[in-house]
Amino acid sequence: MGIAFDYESASTPRRRAVPAHSLNLPGASRRPLAARVTAGLCAALLGPIAAAADVLVVTDSRHPVQASAGVRVIELDQAARIESELAAHLPSDPRQAAALVRQRLHAGGEALQRRIGHAYQGVAEAWGLGVVRIPAVVVDRQYVVYGEPDVPRAVARIDAYRSTRP
Repeated sequence: MGIAFDYESASTPRRRAVPAHSLNLPGASRRPLAARVTAGLCAALLGPIAAAADVLVVTDSRHPVQASAGVRVIELDQAARIESELAAHLPSDPRQAAALVRQRLHAGGEALQRRIGHAYQGVAEAWGLGVVRIPAVVVDRQYVVYGEPDVPRAVARIDAYRSTRP
């Protein structure tokens, strides 16, 4: 079962279960041909509109996604990868290791601090949205498709689902 997020207001989020067929579309073959063609045409015509929607992708380095420019991608393991870079080839003496990490942090400057901050901010945002699997494509902080690495296809599935709702 897919999960769709529906926020009545910024302070009172609620989750509502969405039948699997609405986002994962296994029941699409049971729909009349005209309805499937109409949904496909709507998705194709609304593709540029969907690009204007707020699209967020949550994944990690082991689950690559195909996202177009302008789509924000959160990689949940980015912070761990940065920490691994900082901890690479450290001496066994704890004082020397700490000094070397401080030196690396200083040499990385504000850019490194921003990378670390953005990495942890992304993890917090994904957790706050309630993302439970990756890859996840979230649109307008309300709708999510899990397991689809092709972002335009996931957005089209969400658009098709939304077009059937008033």
